[in-house]
Amino acid sequence: MTNEQDTPTSDGGARRGRSKSGGAASRRASRTAAVHTSLPVLQRNLPLMEVLSPEGLETIEANAETILQEIGIEFRDEEALEIWKEAGADVQGQRVRFEKGMCRQLCQTLPSEFEQFARNRDRNVMIGGNRTVFAPVYGPPFYRDYETGRRYATINDFENLVKLVYMLPALHHSGGTVCEPVDVPVNKRHLDMVYAHLRWSDKPIMGSVTAPERAQDTVDMLKIVFGDEFVDQNACSISLINANSPLVFDDTMLGALKVYARNNQACIVSPFIIAGAMSPVTPMGTMTQALAEALSGLAFTQLLRPGSPMVFGTFAASMSMQTGAPTFGTPEPAMVIMGMAQLARRLGVPFRSGGSLCASKTPDAQAAYESLNTLYPAVCGGVNFMLHAAGWLEGGLVSSPEKLILDADNLHMMQIMQGGPGVDENAQAMDALREVGPGSHFLGSAHTQRNFETAFYKSTYADSNSFEQWEAEGSRDAYQRANDIFKKMLATYQAPTIDPAIDEALCAYVAEKKGSQPDLNF
Repeated sequence: MTNEQDTPTSDGGARRGRSKSGGAASRRASRTAAVHTSLPVLQRNLPLMEVLSPEGLETIEANAETILQEIGIEFRDEEALEIWKEAGADVQGQRVRFEKGMCRQLCQTLPSEFEQFARNRDRNVMIGGNRTVFAPVYGPPFYRDYETGRRYATINDFENLVKLVYMLPALHHSGGTVCEPVDVPVNKRHLDMVYAHLRWSDKPIMGSVTAPERAQDTVDMLKIVFGDEFVDQNACSISLINANSPLVFDDTMLGALKVYARNNQACIVSPFIIAGAMSPVTPMGTMTQALAEALSGLAFTQLLRPGSPMVFGTFAASMSMQTGAPTFGTPEPAMVIMGMAQLARRLGVPFRSGGSLCASKTPDAQAAYESLNTLYPAVCGGVNFMLHAAGWLEGGLVSSPEKLILDADNLHMMQIMQGGPGVDENAQAMDALREVGPGSHFLGSAHTQRNFETAFYKSTYADSNSFEQWEAEGSRDAYQRANDIFKKMLATYQAPTIDPAIDEALCAYVAEKKGSQPDLNF
């Protein structure tokens, strides 16, 4: 790997003294590669759904300040404690308490929006404002499809999911741990995962957070692709940093956060809450705790590098008070999502939450209802970065390619709905109304003929045929149809182009890192 300063190229790579043959190979590949279009980042043109009054918002903010000042947050990292002490916080052991307004003041250097760069610059995403970026499922150790059932995920499953996300237009982001490939040693799998995102997709990516050195590997691999100076000045990754709710940031998360913030790479600082176990049972209590946690984490990033791009995150689910199991798609977490989005807007930072979340074990009716009951309030409430937007099953334990296909269909529909009905001359359709008049039909009108290809969204998986035709074609349900779709997609997949010299450097980095340490599986 070189530290040479590089000039970005049109395919998102960087010039590193490539040989003529490498450049020619890259140009040949570019001419023959398949082109997969992506939808632009969702733009909300409809009014936001808001659940809290100004008085309610002020109450939560005041109560969060009380938590920060009186109860405090644990930072289980010695360097972090020293940084807080130097900044003037009250540090007693691992507990940090903050004067009223201290964290909010530090957060003033956070960007209100920022651009995350992709290897293919046409796929860059703007995070913040009235936009929503859809990213896939993150973190499950298990994989399920219609034919093989539920099993531990493998690196082949991981790569296939990356390829599917790359091909789905409604997903703007490649994501991160789309499943946990347990057939690769735990201390080395992050190298394969980051490489898979950089090689088999050219959408923006998420980085590894399971150890500081793995976060540094992500940054180093980004530098191979984009160049050292470019990475230092631009967000080329975004990573998920969870608070260990209630009111704790552990050393693993803080270690990764320090690496990314110091390298100017974006992070989502996100409380992870199962209400009733990890926060109070009420939406107001949960929002108060989540705001205190997020404020302290975001403020810490600005002590590391003022102006580094960050996202205010919240993950909140309810739970069964009878069994303790997490539940999804219920009204209370929807209120938390919409209320936390209001609080993030008042703070002036991008917001992450939501997804197509469900507790169902297969892509059935329960999965559909619960997923839509999470997705809809997240989009309408103003989420800017939506992790788990597609592919999530069983409370986040399972990634499913069929669920990915079904969810992506809903994401596309959300995009159309949030665009609004339109008010231009074509949308008004007065020419059609004049042409048809009373008692006739619009099928043959000139307006219909001009618009018939784009008039209505056509689902990628739904069956709208007659019962007889559906029965003649095998009486297949949505799960089976989605299975057919994802297999056909993988059969036609073509990798995006990459500069061969960059790919060679990435492979060499991965091989060197893997060879420098023994396998660990715990």
